[in-house]
Amino acid sequence: MTHSADHPSTTDQSTGAGSGLDIRPPAMEDGAAMWRIARDSGTLDLNTSYAYLLMARDFAATSRLAVSDGEPVGFVLGYQRPTAPGTLFIWQIGVDASQRGKGVAGQLLDHLLVSLPEVTALETTITADNTASQRLFASFAARHGATEEVAPLIEEHHFPDAGHGAELLHVISPLPSGT
Repeated sequence: MTHSADHPSTTDQSTGAGSGLDIRPPAMEDGAAMWRIARDSGTLDLNTSYAYLLMARDFAATSRLAVSDGEPVGFVLGYQRPTAPGTLFIWQIGVDASQRGKGVAGQLLDHLLVSLPEVTALETTITADNTASQRLFASFAARHGATEEVAPLIEEHHFPDAGHGAELLHVISPLPSGT
């Protein structure tokens, strides 16, 4: 899992801070824009456009899209783990280059968690060399008064394609109900 993260520092307009972002669940029609943001990031694992279309359709309740001036500028894709419904797994976060450094990724995560009061833990995987994502999730844990534990999950030899780094599991908990 890779993330195109930025440093959380502002809040979306639904909280009244005036960043000019509209954060909402994605619709299937937003999948193409999410795919383009991932492709253009240069750092995210690019999945097929089909995957983004289906994630936007089937996991809209556990995903968010950031829109600025009518254009998608960021997304977070996640799902509640079937064997642990109190755990939200963040699959991917992407932020358009024009919005990096403005706290969009943090806003997306915070906005998503508010809508999922049953979630008490967040999981994601991050490669060891992805310091931006490590900072994003450490900051998220600190904002929510949670701890972050890191452990191996997917090792390099598990990947059929050469060159993919090991993915470390980051578990952030406990998250207060209705964060």
